[in-house]
Amino acid sequence: MTTVHMTADQPKVDNQAATSTARSQPSAQKFKRWGRKSPFVRYGLPMISLTVLGALGLGHLLQGSKDIAKIKDDQEWEIIETRKALSRTGPVDAYKPKKISLEEELKALQQKVDIENYEYKKIPRPNEGK
Repeated sequence: MTTVHMTADQPKVDNQAATSTARSQPSAQKFKRWGRKSPFVRYGLPMISLTVLGALGLGHLLQGSKDIAKIKDDQEWEIIETRKALSRTGPVDAYKPKKISLEEELKALQQKVDIENYEYKKIPRPNEGK
């Protein structure tokens, strides 16, 4: 076991910064070699991960829109059901239209309009008014 005593007039040398840069250079070189040795790691893996994660993200967004559409459908269904319930008790069912046939409508129109007496009216052309 040895101990080293330093005096105040000797400067301290920071060897930690020098060793950390020496350590980072080999790891950076290893990373560069990865891309050269196997292009799959450099190009294929990011592309596949982007595709898979993009598909999962889009699926999540689509599921949200489907949930919103389902909620809207449920609300519309509830409205329809309440109208049916009201119609059973009376307010909606109170209005009963008359059953009218086409022949009756034709007779009514023929009585209103006289096709034997008419006047010729000239329809102005678009350029005549100017």
